[in-house]
Parts: sequence; structure tokens; C-alpha cells
Amino acid sequence: MYLALYRKYRPRTFNEVIGQDHIVKTLINQIKLDKISHAYLFCGSRGTGKTSTAKIFAKAINCVNSKDGSPCLECDVCKSLDGTNIDVLEIDAASNNGVDEIRELREKVKYPPVVGKYKVYIIDEVHMLSTSAFNALLKTLEEPPAHTVFVLATTEVHKLPATILSRCLRFDFKLVSLEDLSSLLKKVLDSEKVKYDEQAINIIARAGEGSVRDTLSIADRCVSFAGDELTYQKVLAVLGVSEREVLIKITDHILTKNVGEALVELDSVLSQGKSPLVFSNDLISYFRDLLLVYTLSDKSREIVVVKDDIFEKMKAQATKENYAVMVKAIEVLSEIEQELRYSVQPRIVLETAIIKVITDASLEVRVEKLEEFVKNLKFPR
Repeated sequence: MYLALYRKYRPRTFNEVIGQDHIVKTLINQIKLDKISHAYLFCGSRGTGKTSTAKIFAKAINCVNSKDGSPCLECDVCKSLDGTNIDVLEIDAASNNGVDEIRELREKVKYPPVVGKYKVYIIDEVHMLSTSAFNALLKTLEEPPAHTVFVLATTEVHKLPATILSRCLRFDFKLVSLEDLSSLLKKVLDSEKVKYDEQAINIIARAGEGSVRDTLSIADRCVSFAGDELTYQKVLAVLGVSEREVLIKITDHILTKNVGEALVELDSVLSQGKSPLVFSNDLISYFRDLLLVYTLSDKSREIVVVKDDIFEKMKAQATKENYAVMVKAIEVLSEIEQELRYSVQPRIVLETAIIKVITDASLEVRVEKLEEFVKNLKFPR
């Protein structure tokens, strides 16, 4: 049976966890110094490695032949903790969120581990627990048996009661950088014997938006379409991501305050089947790159990964005169993201946003010029 890339390449040791060095180093030091806390809270965006890190940690604190803080994966304990076992229990709080499930858990924690030193409870999406379930968990979480460790994972830490937060050692998982995602993609595709070009890798990594799981899922889709050679054009065909030339055209119309031409260009793009949400996100990314080009000048060349001719066109657009429009575009387009996701008329929402960018930016420029004019006026005394 085919195994999805994000499952096939799930990290098994701390060395394979990417983009979370600040967390990995702390956990490794705790293991080496034998200073294991009774409760941990892993929070952050989806696909950043919370559950994977929790599983690695559970093995590492039980491993009898730990290598630099990571599980050896070879000893009897590591092998016995693979798959289903009674010492490392993963609980989905979304479907086990009642007080009865937590009371049952409280009874089970009394029993010592069978094969390892610690019994580890990984509660995923812990924010889904009911209020009564949180209350039932409190005392156990504060003073669990010496052989029990809790790892709570959540994407919405703000929904957790302060009483739970105060009893856990908190770790915030960051979004993974574009560079780290690109590097991982290359390793995975090399292992899968899939040829690729640099631009294809960059587009997939950008589309992943900092999530390792999302990035590998997108890569899986693209490879299924492309076969054994992943090219820039094939990725575009799968994702519907807008090409830079199209973004340059519509941006030109926005910067020159040409509402009619901007809407015509937008209609042309969306008529090809491009998603309004995807195109809006592409525009946000493009205006962000323009701001980098404007503020960092030639230093931005290392950050903005495009062909030389495209970069020259971007430099022509990223001027002081266009600064207000660039900022306004990011502000307005970011505000409509949720609306685009759920609207029955996303095209109209995006069209209205582009009109707003042009008209608001024009008004701001006029106000600035008026203020400058008044400032320079000299009145007779």
C-alpha cells in the first residue's frame, strides 16, 4: 500500500526534526541531565512537528541506549514502543473530550509502565476538552505519579485555561522557514528518485506556508501529476499558482491606479480556473517581495528568489512613490482572507478589495501631498 510522503518521512529522532532547534536542544538537555518535567505543552501551527516531537520525546526518555538525547531505535524498549503499546498512549481530545474519558485516564496513570521507565500520555488537540474534563485533569496534571509524563499538544493555546497553562512547561513551535522546507523537499525527492528544478521546489515550499505536513502533502500531489520529473510548469498546473508575469501585469495596473485594466486582468486570471483565495495570497506574497526589494535594495536578491529579468521588473515597481500602495495592498488583501474562504462570491470580494486598494492608496497619497503643501506654506507675520 502506498504511504503518503508526510507519513513516510515523519521524523523518528530529534536530528530529523526541522525548524525547531530551540525546542529540540532544550528537550535533549533535559534528557541528558535526567531533569524530566511532569507535564509539557506543545503549541503552534499545524504541521510544525508537535505530535512527532512528542513521540520522539516519549521514546527518548524510555530508551536504554540513548544517542545524544535521541532514541537509538534499536534497543528492545524502542522497538516495543513502536506502533500500539500501553506505555505511550496518544489520545485525540477532539473525540475523547468528556469528563468520563479523563476520569478513566486518571485511574490508568496509577499503574506503572510495562517496558520503559516512564508512561507517556500525549493528548492531541487538548483545547477541545470540555470545561469539566479540564477540571478533572487539573489535579493529576499537577501531581502525577513519578512514572507518568503528560505531553499536551494544541494549535489553539488561547483556549486553554490558565490553570492548565501554569502546570505545564510550554514550548512554542515556529513556522518552518522557506529555506528549511526547500532543503527537506530536495532530500525527500532525491530519496524518491524524482527529478526537479529549483523553481518548482520554491513554489511548493511557499505553498506549504511553514507547515512541513502541508508541504509534503502538496509535493505528493504534484509528484502524482508530474511523474518522475517535477517542473515549474507542472507545479503551476497542479496548484493554480499565478505566474510572476501575471502578477507583474496586474500590479502595474494597481500601481498606476488603473481600475479598469486591473479588473480585466483579474478576470482573465480567474477565468482560467485560478482560485480567488490562491490568487489573493499570491498577490500578498508579491507585494511583500516588492517591499523587501524597496527596503533592502540589492540585498533582497538573496531572499526574493526569481529570475534576473523578473527581479529587474520588480525593482522598477518598488519605488518610494509606490510605497503607500504596496502597504495598502497587503493590509486590504490580508483582511479578506477569511471572507474569501467562506464567501459564495469570492470573485466579487477580491474585485472589491482591489478597487479599495487603488482608491484608498490614491486618497492617502493626495492627503500626504496636501499636508506637505500646507507644511511648506509661508504666511506673512
